[in-house]
Amino acid sequence: MISKQSPVGSGFGAATTAAQVLAGRNLSGITAIVTGGHSGLGRETTRALASAGAQVIVGARDVQAARANIHDIPNTEVERLDLSDQASVRDFSQRFLARDRHVDILIGSAGLMACPETRVGPAWEAQFATNHLGHYALVNLLWPALKGGARVVVVSSAGHHQSAVRWHDVQFNQGYDKWLAYGQSKTANALFAVHLDRLGQRDGVRAFSLHPGKIFTPLQRHLTQQEMIAAGWLDAHGNPADPTFKTVEQGAATQVWAATSPRLAGMGGLYCEDCDIAGVDESDPPSFAGVRAYAADPEQAARLWALSAGLTGIDAFPAS
Repeated sequence: MISKQSPVGSGFGAATTAAQVLAGRNLSGITAIVTGGHSGLGRETTRALASAGAQVIVGARDVQAARANIHDIPNTEVERLDLSDQASVRDFSQRFLARDRHVDILIGSAGLMACPETRVGPAWEAQFATNHLGHYALVNLLWPALKGGARVVVVSSAGHHQSAVRWHDVQFNQGYDKWLAYGQSKTANALFAVHLDRLGQRDGVRAFSLHPGKIFTPLQRHLTQQEMIAAGWLDAHGNPADPTFKTVEQGAATQVWAATSPRLAGMGGLYCEDCDIAGVDESDPPSFAGVRAYAADPEQAARLWALSAGLTGIDAFPAS
């Protein structure tokens, strides 16, 4: 699996926008689910897919606010979905399955970053629970609607370079570090795509993960201005200072590319960035470009799947 982590020469790059990825494409008849599809990168992803003709179902915690945010985007609808609440994930999935509708694209764009220590459900660390376990449960519960041909795209991050899965203390019961917790959750996103792809191929489902780039969005809501100045993202006056940051339109491009590109036909389980497959980063210290080997490792991916199934009690592939 790791050996397949090499660019395909997509013709796109870091400056490509989601609209450019879909230029000339007709997605009429396509049904897509985008978690967090009303805000930040998710909103731009929704806009790009819907503008190309897809019907987009947005999963959001606050339905009223989400509807207000995407009221000007055609071909969209909003359903309540709180990924930190497994009961909400079940409710969303049951409502969708009752419609007897196939899902062609599922993009897991919602997430938390570097939040204060928070516990949800049975004392789960919130970033792992929301970013990974929520999407894990959603995909498994929606499996009857995904079977028969779909792409599942999970938004990871270069933040995964900060931490592999901490098997000795996944829930950070031995001391919380918000950046290590974020990094672990993003590694989990990448590993989830690896194992989902292995399991889903026989049913025509392929999975990908990706780093969208650095973008100013509501994802930074838990960071202070001083933290972002110290990181070099903002100058002393609070203005953007890092030229490597992308626009929201550019940031949404890689997830749209991973969800729709014909260049990825017959492929899966791969980590992407800048609208292409990423290479493997084995530098020390990490370069924060490409994918770390531990986030593309099939054995780690299978171990995470088993852990996730045990925690949630959900597994569409009980014999896996």
